[in-house]
Amino acid sequence: MHFRKSLLSLFIQFIFPLLAISQQLEKLDRGIVAIKNKEKEVFISWRAFKEDAANLGFNVYRTTNGKSVKLNSAPITSKTWFIDTTFQPEKDNTWFVKSILDSKEKKEDGSFTVLANSKAKPYFSIPLQTPEGYSPNDASVGDLDGDGQYEIVLHQTGRGYDNSHTGLTDPPILQAYKMDGTLLWEINLGKNIREGAHYTQFLVYDFDGDGKAELVCKTADGTQDGQGKIIGDATKDWRSLYENSKTYGKILNGPEYLSAFEGTTGKALATVDYIPPRGNIGGWGGKGGNGGNDRNGNRVDRFTAAVAYLDGKHPSFVMCRGYYGRSVLAAFDFQNGEITSRWVFDTENGKNPYSGQGNHGLSVADVDNDGKDEIIFGAMTVDDDGTGLYTTGFRHGDALHVSDLDPEIPGLEVFGVHEIEEHTTGPGVTLRKAIDGSVLFKAAPNRDVGRGVAANIDTTRIGAQMWWLGDRNLYDIKGHKMGSAPRETNFLIWWDGDATRELLDGTHITKYGKGMIFNAEGTRSNNWSKATPSLSGDILGDWREELILPSKDNRELRVYSTTIPTDIKLPTLMQDRQYRLSIAWQNVGYNQPPHPGFYLGTGWEKYYSE
Repeated sequence: MHFRKSLLSLFIQFIFPLLAISQQLEKLDRGIVAIKNKEKEVFISWRAFKEDAANLGFNVYRTTNGKSVKLNSAPITSKTWFIDTTFQPEKDNTWFVKSILDSKEKKEDGSFTVLANSKAKPYFSIPLQTPEGYSPNDASVGDLDGDGQYEIVLHQTGRGYDNSHTGLTDPPILQAYKMDGTLLWEINLGKNIREGAHYTQFLVYDFDGDGKAELVCKTADGTQDGQGKIIGDATKDWRSLYENSKTYGKILNGPEYLSAFEGTTGKALATVDYIPPRGNIGGWGGKGGNGGNDRNGNRVDRFTAAVAYLDGKHPSFVMCRGYYGRSVLAAFDFQNGEITSRWVFDTENGKNPYSGQGNHGLSVADVDNDGKDEIIFGAMTVDDDGTGLYTTGFRHGDALHVSDLDPEIPGLEVFGVHEIEEHTTGPGVTLRKAIDGSVLFKAAPNRDVGRGVAANIDTTRIGAQMWWLGDRNLYDIKGHKMGSAPRETNFLIWWDGDATRELLDGTHITKYGKGMIFNAEGTRSNNWSKATPSLSGDILGDWREELILPSKDNRELRVYSTTIPTDIKLPTLMQDRQYRLSIAWQNVGYNQPPHPGFYLGTGWEKYYSE
């Protein structure tokens, strides 16, 4: 049943799933962050939570030389940020907040320190221990040790190759860091896991509900866990070593494993056979163009992954193989130290209408408002029970955005671009209802569209705007032309003080209609032309998003947090289930920006309800 937008429908769509998984919600602290943006000015912000009382206030304190002073004269109730201009920059200063309700003040809930004589800069640094010949790439976050603070799991990449290329690669390395740069562990996936954007998809999440996040990823003979223990047989080398072969450097033989690692130590907790296995490496194609078969290890080793609440209460992980033709999605649970299979969805061959409908990424959302998550995998959606919910038949693509893009229509929408391969026809751009695949808009007939974005970037219009490569026009969510499209067709970020999203491309942030408003000098982006960050999301401070980029010398991660005041007060976006799961899959395939399961943009107040 469809509900019209109302407080009731918003309650069902946004709040009910969160209540259903209350036992699994992360127990985070206030996530305070202090950015010294001027010599004598520090911008402090912290998290609000959905469970906060409406009249909850905050007091901001600063500790210097062991003495703490309260900085605000009255409890702060209308915002979760504060500007301090009274600190002594030549001394170490630590800021913390205490919540206050009915004149009763609670204990300190997190703190942040700026060292004496620190330079004014829009970020704080996480020093890295980057292996020689490697560079920091994609990252994820999770509370690995249960202290209420996020740690970072970082993919360190050496020499890597795309599936379509031959050549030997370096072993992928995963490292875990605390925000102060403390290295918790390092996992070397070994020579039998190939390096490249389509191979290693890693998930960081508290799967067993013990308050500490685990790491899950594909492993192989010779993988070394964070305690030095080897998985499988370290003497085995399953790589193709014939230089003139079309499979040179690829791993198309030998066992494949799936492992769960302890977040605090990197210790391998459980290892099972990977589902699905390679099987016939020539059986992963489909119909038409890129959907054709190959036997050189291109289509068979295209992986994606995600976290989903398939029962509405506990997080599962879904490992996916293939998308040009055959696609297999396998769901697993991790409980009591064991990995168990929940279900397997297999499109099998080109005769199956779900074959070839996958994507270089995916999204997870409760599209039918039953409290359980579905997997939106390109042009198809798989239901929470592992059965096909629907397929549009528009075939696979490179970009996907799922959210309440049109708040005037009940439920979520899916915007995607599609590769129109040889011997196939169809739209290169589509907007559909997430619940049943009903097409709301389509464009670029019979054109291969490589990238596209849907988000509210116009401060004067309600609903998302849409734009894509190959078309200079910007469209509103109803499909009407409304002006020139931005040049940036990549990532998104909430950075300034309003509810519209800014454009994140490479190392700079652009405001639609105003130009560049921020540039992270001294950093670089990742993944070649994709120009994506290591991670972007609301991991600290108020509801707006942080930007994490590696420095050009690969010696540090820089965490940028906005210092722009805002009139908007919202709970941390990490308490929205869809958004939190978006952070978990952000490193997968062709990285895409996170989206919440509710409308956040111009005019959001009309549609939002806690």
